This record gives sequence, structure tokens and C-alpha cells, in this order.
Amino acid sequence: MYGTLAVLAAFAFVYSVVASRLERTPVNGALVFLAFGILAGPQVLGLLDPSVSGEGLRTVAELTLALVLFSDSANADLATLRRTFRIPSRLLLIGLPLTIAFGFGVGTLLFPDLPLLTVAILATMLAPTDAALGKAVVTNEAVPAPVREGLNVESGLNDGICVPILFTFLALAAGTEGSTSEIVLHLFAEEIGIGLAVGIGLAVAGHRAIRTAYDRGWLEEPWAQLPVVALAITSFGVAQAAGGSGFIACFVGGLTFGGLVKREKELLLARAEGSGNLLSLLTWVMFGAAYVGQSLGDLDWRVLVYSLLSLTIVRMLPVSLSLLGLGVRADAQLFLGWFGPRGLASIVFAVIVVGENVTGSGTLTTTVICTVTLSILAHGLTANPFANAYSARAK
Repeated sequence: MYGTLAVLAAFAFVYSVVASRLERTPVNGALVFLAFGILAGPQVLGLLDPSVSGEGLRTVAELTLALVLFSDSANADLATLRRTFRIPSRLLLIGLPLTIAFGFGVGTLLFPDLPLLTVAILATMLAPTDAALGKAVVTNEAVPAPVREGLNVESGLNDGICVPILFTFLALAAGTEGSTSEIVLHLFAEEIGIGLAVGIGLAVAGHRAIRTAYDRGWLEEPWAQLPVVALAITSFGVAQAAGGSGFIACFVGGLTFGGLVKREKELLLARAEGSGNLLSLLTWVMFGAAYVGQSLGDLDWRVLVYSLLSLTIVRMLPVSLSLLGLGVRADAQLFLGWFGPRGLASIVFAVIVVGENVTGSGTLTTTVICTVTLSILAHGLTANPFANAYSARAK
């Protein structure tokens, strides 16, 4: 235990002192973290204890995603978002269902031995994009603001929307009583409705508390790093405990909080981003050490082909179709379609599915691990070069 702790802490120290330099290169943080986890894991050097439970990884991944969603949405440019909201709304209302449908179609061809509901579960697990892995693009001011905000909102809401869809397929696979329409309405009403209410309510209350504390001199800089982190995790925990989507609560709560807070916004959010970076480091190192290396032996050509198609045609074609009629340039459509990285949400979904004993869960898990690993590699290496190239064309 202490050896693992020492290795993780030493790696965090080394990475932190060179992070700013690495962020200006094609090598992003998640790629470095994953590579270190594989290298230090039991398959190579054996420096890290691989006995990480699925629930342990799920908890860390959920907290990381909750914090990233809250802080990124709080930083959103609401004025730009109001002018260009048609882009993320099309991506969510048309592009997301089409992505699941295309993923289902490809899955039925490549995995004919799996039940249709299992294939639908796989398509849903890999439909949401990752706000954490897409951060290099959505925070790059070289990218035109409408595209940045479109990707930010899409990645912030699509995982929350996919939760009731995933649970619907799981309920149908388990033979839960009730009609399909009743199950869908119940899950969507709970997940989205409770998530919205909790996110907005806690953001308003949290802002008032912080504003009062600042005005009375109760909150000074040494403690300024905690309020946003605590508010994000509280929003996630309350929404999940109440039966709603903690991811939607965090994203909507972040939007609300960012719109309300004026002074000290940069200070508060900068501290939260540091905590998110540390959690991200732990998540990807754990993922690399405990899962990626061990899953290599289970790979076959069907898993690899599905993963490649999931990151390309299954994502990019629905994006282009959903944007028809908006006057979005072809290069912008390609950019929006390519930067749909898969990561934390898919990992969380995989842990949930394994716990449900779904038929073919081993194939599902291996496919998710392969897709996420390829996404970290491909999107990490192309984020800065593609963003700069697209920015030059857009100008």
C-alpha cells in the first residue's frame, strides 16, 4: 500500500512541475497518465498494486467527471452559448440518438452472437463524449467560440441523457415489469428532472453563501480552493441519492453558478480545476494499471474494428447529419465530429453493466476499454495540432 502511494505521489510531483510545458505539445495529460499506469502496472514493471475494484474506479471516475463538468460549465461563455445554442441542441437531440442507432447497427453486424439488447447497451455505453478528455479543445481560445461552446455543452449533457437510456436497456434485459414506455418515462423524469432541480437549487444556495462569506470577510484565499469542489461533489451526491442524474446536476449547476458569480470567479474555479486534474491523474493511472494491460489478451479483430468505427463513422456521420441546414461549414462539421472523445462516462457505464451480469458483459467491457484507450491516444495527439489547423482555416 505505502509503496503504491509513494509511486503515485512521486509521479504526481514530477508531472506537476512539467505539466505546463507538456500541455503545449500533442502529448496530453490523460495519455501520460494512462501510459504511466500501464508501464508501472503488473504487466510491465509491477510498481503499482493492481487490486483496484470496479467500484473503486467507478467512484474516482464519477467524482472526476462531476468536478470537471461543474468547473467547465461554470467557465462557459453564456453570451456565445445563447447565440449558438442550435449547435449543441442538434448534437444532443439528433446526433446522440443517431450515434446510438449507428452503434447498434454496427454492433449487430460485428457481434451477431450477442443479444440485441446487449448490443444496444454497448452502443449507449460508448455514445457519450468526455468533457475531461475534450478539455484541451474546449479551453483552446484558438478554436472559434461557437464550436468550443457547442462541444462543451454536448459533452456536459450527453452522459446525463445516456444514463436513463442505459438503465432502460438494462431493465428490459432483466425483464423488469412494466411497459417500455412506462420505464422510459419514469427513468427520464427522475434522472433529468431531479438532476435539474438539484443542480440549480444548490448552485443558487451555494452562490449566496459564498457571496455573503466574501462580503463579511469570512472566506479568504487559503480556503477559496474548497467551495466549488465541495459544491460540485455535493450536487452530484444529492442528485444521485435522490434518484436523479448527478452528471446533469453538476453541469447545470455549474452553468447556473458561473452565471451568478461575478467577483472572484477566476480564483474559485482555478482552485477547483487543480483538484480535478489530480483526480484525473488518479483515474487514468488506475485504469491503465488495473484494466488496460490485463485486457490485451481478450482483444480480437471485432473489438478493434468496432472501437475504430465508434470513434469515426459512428460519431462523425451523425454529427454531420444533425447539423444539416444550420450553415455549419464542412471543416467545422468534421472538427465537431472528430472531437468526440470517450472516457470517464463510458468507464462508469462499464462498471455498472458488469455489476448487472448482462449477457456478454466481458465483450462489452473489453470493447469499452479498447475504445477509451484508442480515444485517449488519438484525441490526445491530435487536440492541439487539429485545433490550431482548424483555427487557421476558420480565420
